[in-house]
Amino acid sequence: MKNLFFSLLLLTTFSCVKKQANKKQVLEDISQEQQLAGSPPMGWNSWNYYGKHQINENLIIRIIDSISASGLQDAGYEYIVIDGGWRDTKLGANGELLPHPIKFPNGIKRLANYAHSKGLKFGLHTVPGTADCINDPVGGYGKEEIHIQQFVDWGIDFIKLDKCKFKGGWNEDLLKDTYFKWHKLLKEKSNSIVLSISAYRWREWYPEVSQMARTTGDISARVAGMSGTDAVFDGTIKESESTWKLLTVMEVAKINDKSAQFAGNGFWNDPDMLVTGEHGLTYTEQQSHFALWCIMSSPLMLGNNPLNMSKDEKSIILNEEAITINQDPTEQGKRIRQENDTEVWAKKLKDGKVAVLLLNRNQKAEKNISLHLNDIGLSQNVSVKDVYNKKELGTAKDVLAFDIPPKSCLFLLLTQ
Repeated sequence: MKNLFFSLLLLTTFSCVKKQANKKQVLEDISQEQQLAGSPPMGWNSWNYYGKHQINENLIIRIIDSISASGLQDAGYEYIVIDGGWRDTKLGANGELLPHPIKFPNGIKRLANYAHSKGLKFGLHTVPGTADCINDPVGGYGKEEIHIQQFVDWGIDFIKLDKCKFKGGWNEDLLKDTYFKWHKLLKEKSNSIVLSISAYRWREWYPEVSQMARTTGDISARVAGMSGTDAVFDGTIKESESTWKLLTVMEVAKINDKSAQFAGNGFWNDPDMLVTGEHGLTYTEQQSHFALWCIMSSPLMLGNNPLNMSKDEKSIILNEEAITINQDPTEQGKRIRQENDTEVWAKKLKDGKVAVLLLNRNQKAEKNISLHLNDIGLSQNVSVKDVYNKKELGTAKDVLAFDIPPKSCLFLLLTQ
């Protein structure tokens, strides 16, 4: 009986030690995953500008060169992601993915190696169901190990896993199980691939599985034939204009704001790629758009044409202080007030500073927008800096108030 007691004691002790070791391993694994995206990922994605049919191997090489030489890479835009259009329309005999034989004749590994030679990282779009978004039977369902091993062998650093289509239709349990399977296999085969979920709305399990995940449907962009500022920035898009309901910049921001509390610790809410550049926005609308993505700690994935960037566009997307605000991992900034067509957004930063966005959505009229400093946790005199104009605006006490032109913003950095 005594021996039995000691045997049980040893077994219990061993079990506790094992649980502690397992817990320690889990914490180490979580920490390692968080390090993949300690701040919101930055890069470029082909979809918004080029879509599925305009991309090819030579174009991607030229874009890699442009991003490397234009200052984008130095600013932090490091991921080059090819969205839909790189695959053949069928899988191989063993269920493997096949690069499109005409558009990508030398395969994917060559492009990944080329990006790496420039100090950049390389990513691909793929689908976890049975078909891609236009029903080509190239999905990874049941072939996850084959496809993930291909990505590892090719040297892929970023996977955009786009829900797209499942024969018979997705249900929530199937969707969750499928994404968890991808997460598990990626952990087993690689510890350096960022997983980006694109499943069009927020789900509570996203932070367990991925480093970034879409909270909304697709943003309006050139690829869908959208043009004009109302269609892209702040209008109402008629459903008849697209078989897939597209969202404006402001619609996306409103939806993304709802899950702000879940961002951080290596996971970031994704309100879709940026639409700076040739997507129909005015200069001031592009400023507002980029400032919103920075305040919301969103991944800064450009959706532009890096081969033809205007001076105005570059002044926005290369703004060092705006990017620093975005990359600060303290929190996802939030909309703290809306009154008719004016809004105030704020993000607390790790050094006690606060980024503030005063946004006038009115189409024609200038608006005076004010903010009580105690609403953002500041109570003393603060120094005020205009982020875009790189200009000190003096100090403020108790209240900030500025006249903002129509369809414009003032992006501020406040220092106590």
